[in-house]
Amino acid sequence: MKRLHVHVAVDDLEKSIGFYSTLFAARPSVTKDDYAKWMLDDPKVNFAISARGARNGGVDHLGIQVESDGELCELAGRLKAAGEAMRDQEATTCCYAQSNKAWVNDPSGIRWETFFTFGEATSYGEDEPAAPAKAQASCCSAPAAKPACC
Repeated sequence: MKRLHVHVAVDDLEKSIGFYSTLFAARPSVTKDDYAKWMLDDPKVNFAISARGARNGGVDHLGIQVESDGELCELAGRLKAAGEAMRDQEATTCCYAQSNKAWVNDPSGIRWETFFTFGEATSYGEDEPAAPAKAQASCCSAPAAKPACC
């Protein structure tokens, strides 16, 4: 099952946690000094906010979270077939999680992240640059082995 992912850069993390907790009628499932995340079932969304720092406020990126590297391969393959340049990240740390990812910008420049999370991390890690690098031949590698679909 896939889950929509929305990441918003905010000016005031505590105030935003209060707002979104009221909106979703739930406290975040993850709270850090610079980050909060709600894993909601209604609506089925991974909604995250982070202190914006040097980034502009508002929607930082959109994404689709999948439950396996196989699903990541299939989804990344569809995006590559659409002709957009992608950047793959293997066993990366971002948003206090370890994930395999594929990034793409849509034709209007909106950043989309497709990802499979396989573990937690103790640090925020690194965010993806605003524009993906040139297309790469590989996709969706697992930390230990590359899935057969890629």
